[in-house]
Amino acid sequence: MAHLLRGVAAGGTLRVIAADTTDLVAEALARHDAALTAGAALGRTLTASLLLSHVLLKDHRDRVTVKIDGGGPLGGVIADAGLDGTVRGYARAPQVELPPRADGKLDVGGAVGRDGHIEVIRSHAPYGDPYASSVELASGEIAEDVATFLARSEQIASAVLLGVSFDDATGGTNGAPAARRVRRAGGVILQALPGAEEAALTLLEANVRAFGQLTDALARQDLLQVMEELTWGLELELLTQQALPLAFRCRCSDEKALAAVAYLTPSERAEMVAEAGGAEVVCHWCGEARFVDGAAMATLSGHEVRCPDCGALWYREGATTMVRDEERCACGRKVALTA
Repeated sequence: MAHLLRGVAAGGTLRVIAADTTDLVAEALARHDAALTAGAALGRTLTASLLLSHVLLKDHRDRVTVKIDGGGPLGGVIADAGLDGTVRGYARAPQVELPPRADGKLDVGGAVGRDGHIEVIRSHAPYGDPYASSVELASGEIAEDVATFLARSEQIASAVLLGVSFDDATGGTNGAPAARRVRRAGGVILQALPGAEEAALTLLEANVRAFGQLTDALARQDLLQVMEELTWGLELELLTQQALPLAFRCRCSDEKALAAVAYLTPSERAEMVAEAGGAEVVCHWCGEARFVDGAAMATLSGHEVRCPDCGALWYREGATTMVRDEERCACGRKVALTA
């Protein structure tokens, strides 16, 4: 089962957050029918968002969203996680597959691209506005990008390890979908806290350099042993009384599917009902398909305002505010709700 552990070392001056996300990454890749390269990028981002939730959030109602787009063929990858251990996410082009790098590893950096940003958004629901910050990508490999974000945006020196490994051809699963080939997935964040001594940091750096591949370590030992190996000589103290269960879980619903259909014009909705009895709505976060029938569509009544140029929905009676006066529509026209 996917789970997360938290601890401190060196007398409380080093923070350690580690997660085994094998099961939830396999589910995510299955839901999105992801190829290996795209699947590795998505798996790393899902894991990173879970780890960051324990660095950046304080309330279990809050969420952290990680957006990574480097201009590569993947088209960007996004994940959303919370302190409750739930995460969801997707890659815009989940079928992207690239040849391996010269060292034989998956070319995640090539898929993500390196000309772009990592953006992290903290949502403080139901209070306060979301807070977003971003930094330029360091490599597109995601772990290094997360470490760069923490250093530049949060001023926290961090070592970040992320990995998704797959069974190779000799394992008898060559050609199988990526989800069925996930061998191990996980991540670790190690951070220097105020008061950390130079000797402790030097030993931690040596431990990380000698550690090797995270997924190889997860294949031979459990998560606690991984944490102990990374903090060897630094007296790890586990803070998690019980491992926090992790799960891929979306927040889509029939109600949200109906709200999505509302963006179609009344004539488009009527045509769908006449031809197919309704509309199928697929959640981009989790790949779940929901059918909105004609009876449900008929409840989408009431006053609405649309863009005169492109037909985009600006306002619908009974719905939360979509756009405001003086904003710009996607087509460039200035919004005028009161005209």
